[in-house]
Amino acid sequence: MQAIIAQNGSETPEPVTAQVKGSIPSWLQGTLLRNGPGLFSVGSSEYNHWFDGLSLIHSFTFSDGEVTYRSKFLRSETYKRNIKADRIVVSEFGTMIYPDPCKNIFARTFTHLCNIIPDFTDNNLINIIRYGQDYYASSEVNYINQINPDTLETVGRANYRNHIALNLATAHPHYDNEGNTYNMGTAIIGLGRPKYVIFKVSADASDKEHKKPALRKVQQLCSVPFRSTLYPSYFHSFGMTENYIVFVEQPFKLDIVKLATAYFRGVNWGSCLKFDKDDQTFFHVINRKTGKAVSMRFYSDALVVFHHINAYEDDGHVVFDMICYEDSNLYDMFYLHNMKQESSSFIQTNKDFSPPVCQRFVLPLSAHKESPRGTNLVTLTDTAAQAVMQEDGSIYCKPDTLFKGLELPGINYSFNTRKYRYFYGSRLEWSPHPNKIAKVDIVTRTHVEWHQDRCYPSEPVFVASPGAVEEDDGVILSSVISSDPNTPPFMLVLNAKTLEEMARASIPATVHMDLHGLFIPAAV
Repeated sequence: MQAIIAQNGSETPEPVTAQVKGSIPSWLQGTLLRNGPGLFSVGSSEYNHWFDGLSLIHSFTFSDGEVTYRSKFLRSETYKRNIKADRIVVSEFGTMIYPDPCKNIFARTFTHLCNIIPDFTDNNLINIIRYGQDYYASSEVNYINQINPDTLETVGRANYRNHIALNLATAHPHYDNEGNTYNMGTAIIGLGRPKYVIFKVSADASDKEHKKPALRKVQQLCSVPFRSTLYPSYFHSFGMTENYIVFVEQPFKLDIVKLATAYFRGVNWGSCLKFDKDDQTFFHVINRKTGKAVSMRFYSDALVVFHHINAYEDDGHVVFDMICYEDSNLYDMFYLHNMKQESSSFIQTNKDFSPPVCQRFVLPLSAHKESPRGTNLVTLTDTAAQAVMQEDGSIYCKPDTLFKGLELPGINYSFNTRKYRYFYGSRLEWSPHPNKIAKVDIVTRTHVEWHQDRCYPSEPVFVASPGAVEEDDGVILSSVISSDPNTPPFMLVLNAKTLEEMARASIPATVHMDLHGLFIPAAV
């Protein structure tokens, strides 16, 4: 299985019609866009890490019970430079391409040190995000590439730095009911104090007539200063409630000096991330209307988090759920020399892999300096999570474990920022790629699964039925590939209540494993 995932993908630039088995609901109308690595070698040069592969965009369009598929490589500047040179010439997360010694290395050094963080690749392979009415392929760098969601053509590149002072930004924004987009980034520019920045792009930001970028209406809402100037926290996502942003400052840290001098130290950017098991994890709660942070100091033991599930407010508490790890060795599993091993060898090599655990943290907003020491301040009755006041006035948070062995979580997004009951995700069993889809009931602490031998589903995406009232009234969509040569890739449609298969649409083309994406409903 590891070998087929690490193979080069290919484009299907013109739409092809899938063969549907079962019945796709007639109300399911729209396009599921997906993004992920699809090209792992150029010419005779190869990438080292799965997260380095050049972005391949997929679209699955649902119309009147039928499904059409197409895919195209993102025409980023990185892609174009690599293809023109017929080799990899732009560095990625786990693959460092060293400067040509004939070039002016002193000028390069001066540029890197002045900017602190070097100019990154624009290979946006992680997600598809929306700003205004524009759609962008995104990763975690200062560049995003706008795409046409209908044709998958690359429209053009945007640079956050031209609109807001950011070096890095997440590929996992949030959207409110009005269509505004909230995101978070890191600012390490010039001589100012480095900080984490939360920003907003309004729903009416797009100006297609005058071809103005949506980021022209970006607004900084607030910022959080680094605890350590030279070692900021890595973050892949964040939480949002009706009134607050929840930022987890974890001890998985970026070494800025090492990053800025990576070329000259002979290391890749991935090696600039380090987990400090002796540090603590801090929870910042910021009012997204006033920009002011809650003054109490909430913290927990050292952990690593990539994906938040949901967050909401309940009776004076902020509740947030996320996928946690005991350490950061998840990234090591995705080096291609590991992924190309046979399953038995892969398991042996990665036997110390820290499994994902879905955990709930609860922060009592009513806590204050005079709260009784040694007391659990959480008064909610539906969780075992604790928040205990310490002698120094800080609050130690102990999580409630909801589920083990699940990643790539998804919910009915209309319940984002609200109290919810269900989440969906991909089950991981000693592999960097999941082989099951699970639905977890938080109230009963039970789950149901979908599984087929030698099949590997992507992140499950929930689409609600028209007029749905119940939280799980809808379908789950997932792109599935198989190591069985007799099973073509297919789009899976599950009943979101039961995870029973409603339909599958077999794709007469090569489909590659992806990471994240979003569903765009058809215009009414």
